[in-house]
Amino acid sequence: MIGRHQNADQRLDDESALRSLSTSYAAAIDLQDGDRFVSLFVEDGELVVPNYPEDFRPLITRAGHDELRRIPGALRHYRRTFHQMSNHEFVIEADTARGSVWCVAHHVMAAEAGSPASGTVASGGTVVVWFIRYADAYRRVGDDWKFIRRTLHLEWVEERPVSKVAPGRS
Repeated sequence: MIGRHQNADQRLDDESALRSLSTSYAAAIDLQDGDRFVSLFVEDGELVVPNYPEDFRPLITRAGHDELRRIPGALRHYRRTFHQMSNHEFVIEADTARGSVWCVAHHVMAAEAGSPASGTVASGGTVVVWFIRYADAYRRVGDDWKFIRRTLHLEWVEERPVSKVAPGRS
């Protein structure tokens, strides 16, 4: 029985670590932290994304730490992003795993025209919301899990008006 509990405990620990990896990915993107972002991938890791708006299919591959490090900064043209991760499912086999993670990613774009209503709040704009399913491959590296490959499947997109946006992060 001890071995059985240890295996169950290890599985729970692994699932928790894989969820944490997904959350760290979202934080690195939203904080535009390229170094943190790249630390979540193996050295030759890949992120495969769609060529939106022309195509929803994942067609563009960014591979290796040099290319991956630039991804969070490429989102600087948005006023804000906010990624919410959920519905994690994993198949863990020793030091590798596969997973599926759902995400709602909010991308706030500046208004075409307008000025801040006050010194503390900027006028709205548009939020482009991506509904995403990530298909992931993971590898345990030391005590940590890292992405080998993350494929972004874009399910649908919505656009909505934004009333106001708080000033930039400090």
